[in-house]
Amino acid sequence: MQKDHNRSHLLFFRKKLRNSGTSAEAELWKHISNKKLEGRKFRRQHSVGNYILDFYCPSEKLAIELDGEDHYWQEGIEKDLKKELFLQGHSIRVLRFENKWVFQDLEYVLRTIAKAFHQR
Repeated sequence: MQKDHNRSHLLFFRKKLRNSGTSAEAELWKHISNKKLEGRKFRRQHSVGNYILDFYCPSEKLAIELDGEDHYWQEGIEKDLKKELFLQGHSIRVLRFENKWVFQDLEYVLRTIAKAFHQR
């Protein structure tokens, strides 16, 4: 694994996020864990640099971010842009979904993720 991934100083925060995730994260995890989505392995709360990703698929270099309301204010938008630019520098693509879409249209979310596997 690259030395920029899962830095030890973020271990406490990654574990805390895994244990206190949102209901949307828990629901999506049920459908992408254990290689359930086209045989791809995902990790929860994986870090790259000083950023912690909600979900990460190493074989696809694909990050999945589920966003709550705070991501849609100016400060959240700016933080997310900075994070995405950093990840792009590591050749990691990012898909973002509003939390509510996991409950309102899970099939759309899963189709969009699977489609990204084939758009390298």
